[in-house]
Amino acid sequence: MPLTAGLEVEVTVPPPVRASPVPEALALPILFEDDDIVVIDKPAGMVVHPAAGHARGTVVNALLHHVKGLSGIGGETRPGIVHRLDRGTSGVMVVAKHDRAHRELARQFHDREVGKEYLALVWGTMRAGQVLDAAIGRDPRHRQRMSSRSRRAKPATSRIVSVEPHGSVSLVRVTIGTGRTHQIRVHLSEAGHAIVGDAVYRSGRRKLPAALADLDRPFLHAARLTFTHPTSGRSMTFEAPLPADLRSRLDALKEVAS
Repeated sequence: MPLTAGLEVEVTVPPPVRASPVPEALALPILFEDDDIVVIDKPAGMVVHPAAGHARGTVVNALLHHVKGLSGIGGETRPGIVHRLDRGTSGVMVVAKHDRAHRELARQFHDREVGKEYLALVWGTMRAGQVLDAAIGRDPRHRQRMSSRSRRAKPATSRIVSVEPHGSVSLVRVTIGTGRTHQIRVHLSEAGHAIVGDAVYRSGRRKLPAALADLDRPFLHAARLTFTHPTSGRSMTFEAPLPADLRSRLDALKEVAS
């Protein structure tokens, strides 16, 4: 019925129910596993852990099916999760199988002892060796975004290691010394070289090369991860090749150029 002045409406909102993640037989490439850790190649489009709007189909759901025993430090919905990748980002992640491994890996990430290298296709041509060190925090005007305009920005550093031009776009290899939310996407966008396919941090509307016309996610891939094994103390490096959706588009760009 229509609302009128003076009408009292009473609404009862039920308390939120915290769902426990359930095992799901989802495809999850495992690069390495022992009694302490699991290293995976996260597929693009997969959220790392259950959250609002994503109760199923996450990395955690897949891990609960594939792996016996995960650290409980991350809480009921984040077992074993030491670090995260954005939903649209593919690549290497390490997961802890027990609390001691979780604490040691978390310390390494906190103390910036972990090597993280990404591949990104960006607009324009950047300079190898360029360092992007703008502090990052929650954007004061767009709460779903991060930016250097935040009043509570935290230090963030990204370094361009190599640049491979392909016409109006370039494939860049990026290392990060910190792990702020959306760090690479923000740094590259604010430097005028937004990641191709990134609808959130794009800088203006540009015409995509034909080889990239149907790209439906940011061209961003966590290619290499280096850390110290939490038990043996051995330095370990894991790499994940570009997934088929990105590799095919990069090959098409090279073919056009040749």
